[in-house]
Amino acid sequence: MPTVSVKWQKETFPAVEIDTSQPPLVFKCQLYDLTGVPPERQKIMVKGGLLKDDADWSKLGVKEGQKLMMMGTADEIVKAPEKGPVFLEDLPEEEQVVAVGHTAGLYNLGNTCYMNSTLQCLHSVSELKSALTKYQGRGNDLDQTSHHLTVATRDLFNELDTKVKPVSPVQFWMVLRKKYPQFGQLQNGAFMQQDAEECWTQLMYTLSQSLKASDSSENMDMVKALFGIDLVSRVHCAESGEESTEEESVYALKCHISQEVNHLHEGLKHALKSELEKVSPSLGRSAVYLKESRINKLPSYLTVQFVRFFWKRESNQKAKILRKVDYPVELDVYDLCSDELRKKLEGPRQILRDEEGKKLGLKPKDKNNDSKDKDVNMPDAEGSSDVSGEASGATSEQGVPSEKQEHLTGVYDLVAVLTHKGRSADSGHYVAWVKQENGKWIQFDDDNPIPQREEEITKLSGGGDWHMAYICMYKARVVSS
Repeated sequence: MPTVSVKWQKETFPAVEIDTSQPPLVFKCQLYDLTGVPPERQKIMVKGGLLKDDADWSKLGVKEGQKLMMMGTADEIVKAPEKGPVFLEDLPEEEQVVAVGHTAGLYNLGNTCYMNSTLQCLHSVSELKSALTKYQGRGNDLDQTSHHLTVATRDLFNELDTKVKPVSPVQFWMVLRKKYPQFGQLQNGAFMQQDAEECWTQLMYTLSQSLKASDSSENMDMVKALFGIDLVSRVHCAESGEESTEEESVYALKCHISQEVNHLHEGLKHALKSELEKVSPSLGRSAVYLKESRINKLPSYLTVQFVRFFWKRESNQKAKILRKVDYPVELDVYDLCSDELRKKLEGPRQILRDEEGKKLGLKPKDKNNDSKDKDVNMPDAEGSSDVSGEASGATSEQGVPSEKQEHLTGVYDLVAVLTHKGRSADSGHYVAWVKQENGKWIQFDDDNPIPQREEEITKLSGGGDWHMAYICMYKARVVSS
């Protein structure tokens, strides 16, 4: 990669690397990090003309040590007068962040909306950000690319928390492509659109490995505690009568879409039932088995993927199911849980009903009877989780009761939606719609954050060419005891 010097105003930046395998927009994002001049305001002189975002480096003939000239003004916060009203835009950036919450967008580096929308959704999980802040990188079993991707995620999340103006994710993107080369695929010299769900899954897997490896004291998988879902399945063959039980852990539930599915809950039920063909020991040949799954452990954050894309053999490409599937702002998954987990949820659910009844002016049930129910039904460590996603037992190592416990109820509130607009996974546009801590929603369309009303969020259910939900993230509603 050639290095050049860039002169901007009275400053000169020596030895700026140009990755000629990337479009010039990536180079502009590097200069944005150095100068504060947004890419759209940069005018860079190359070969007597201006550098275009889609230019071909090989045709420009940039040489090692070449001097480039850049013009453009950096973002500045106008100082407020000493007296008189203070406007939001007059505040320093860090004070603006405190005043309005997270509003920083991410620059699109060339079909990277799939990555930007994934990052904005996951960035909203404060417990994940907290775990990343503590990450220093330990453990010999962790490969360097995983470590670098985790560090890049941590640094980018921190930058999003401290900036108001759009942020360039160029460092994260370069590390992501090194770890997972499929995200660096080119078509006609430009980076191809990728699947946001694949990006979400790969990043989740990497973070689960690195954050677990860094916590040598407890060896706890923080990502699994936050997002992990344990499933227990009954596998039954009607022909032979054979039956077995299987257990597995996943990071998301699937919502299958068919002619019978009009609502998320129906799609989840369909996905928890499947048929599979395998060899029957008693029959000595292949037979059909019915697999019925139930949730046996719930996470602090429940991720749901709408299975909208499928491979179309006729056209040899991914096609999209445009069918409208409604999803709720409040999701109750109690009836999708195993009998064992339901029993653990009964006590916390009663507390939740009483708390919500109080808000409506209703009287709670008899306290004596209620307390008996709680003693019987309150979950143990396996059935409870605090807000940070860490398992919470009834006592400490010394046997002293903890001051406060928070228990899952099986009820979840929508906090993020990742949408896709277009007819194919290999094209179209991804956007993140994220609920802020103050309860307000923001649509993150790359570098353009737009405030939204909650009623607009539930309209992203599909049925046309508008943005439709592809991934929904729900946060557990908990009760204290």
